[in-house]
Amino acid sequence: MIEIAVRTSIVYLALLLGLRLMGKRQVGQLTTFDFLLLLLLSNAVQNAMTGPDTSIVGGLVAAGTLFALNVIIAGIVRRSTKAEHIIEGSPALLIRHGQILNQSLVREGITRDDLLRALREHGVDTVEEVRAAILEVDGSVSVVKEDEAPSVPMPHHHIRGIPRRAQ
Repeated sequence: MIEIAVRTSIVYLALLLGLRLMGKRQVGQLTTFDFLLLLLLSNAVQNAMTGPDTSIVGGLVAAGTLFALNVIIAGIVRRSTKAEHIIEGSPALLIRHGQILNQSLVREGITRDDLLRALREHGVDTVEEVRAAILEVDGSVSVVKEDEAPSVPMPHHHIRGIPRRAQ
């Protein structure tokens, strides 16, 4: 049973790293091939976690290990901003004062069509209307229109793509 817990831990951490490197997307924003990848990953790693043990107990040990690791990682993220940044990432600026930041789109794996769809969801017709569009760590896009500029001069957090002095 300890072997199953160790194997499951290794698989969990490897998948956490892999999914983190894939970028930011909400479950509702998954493309068909993203969803297919997740389904196939779950099937592909099953044997790696339990090995030859296909018993109910083996499966429950693997599931329990996954739950425990998830609780531990969530606790670490809650207590450490550095861990939060490493595991969850940081927001990224996609549009600044009506200009799409193409390097940010490429780095974050966001297509221009994805960005324009997010703008439409916020009731924005043209990119020029946007003061800032930010890809949040949960995969959602926050949009601030030029006529809705916040009254706070500097946010309390750092957004990748904006130098601190320009926030």
